[in-house]
Amino acid sequence: MRVATATALLLVLSACGERGPARTPDVATPAPAVEPASQPSSGTPPPPPGAANGAMPAPGVIGFAGFGPAPFGSTEEQLRMAWRRELGGMKPDTPQGCYYLMPQPRTQRGYRIAFMFEDQRFVRMDVNAEDIEAPGGGRVGMSTQQIEQLYAGHVQVQNHKYVEGGKYLRVPNPDGGAGVVLFETDASGRVTTWRIGEPPQVDYVEGCS
Repeated sequence: MRVATATALLLVLSACGERGPARTPDVATPAPAVEPASQPSSGTPPPPPGAANGAMPAPGVIGFAGFGPAPFGSTEEQLRMAWRRELGGMKPDTPQGCYYLMPQPRTQRGYRIAFMFEDQRFVRMDVNAEDIEAPGGGRVGMSTQQIEQLYAGHVQVQNHKYVEGGKYLRVPNPDGGAGVVLFETDASGRVTTWRIGEPPQVDYVEGCS
């Protein structure tokens, strides 16, 4: 009788072991607004964030409506949560003032992307990097003709205020929203920088100056 009981107990334990522990269902997580840093080779310490080209926005996160989960009009806290890395900048003397937040540390070329705030609201992004793409495909280094092809029928051309022969290529949201992307060119017709936001801030020629 004791032998039969022991045998039955062993069979129960064996069956439990074959099933294994219960799995927790996978939970989907939202895609990050900033691309993760590249993985270093084995035995090499990881570089600090932004050590080479600086933090890189994830593809498609910059849009006519804002920066991923932080649309234009968001608070500084909401933008910081969307960026999820260090941002530095100087606050204005008054709450209604204008200021920029920029990823840290800065690169040797200066800023790559900068976030403008005015009246405590996120209102604009300035981009000075060839590898960061505007909605629609525009980039630093492209020609005026390439921009006009990408945004056919939507480009408004204006003379540059400070660069003789330079232009502003202003592209309102083709879908009818309030957002505008504005490309600046040099005298040769090459895009040197671009910005995106909502009027009137997107049209501030001197930024927060």
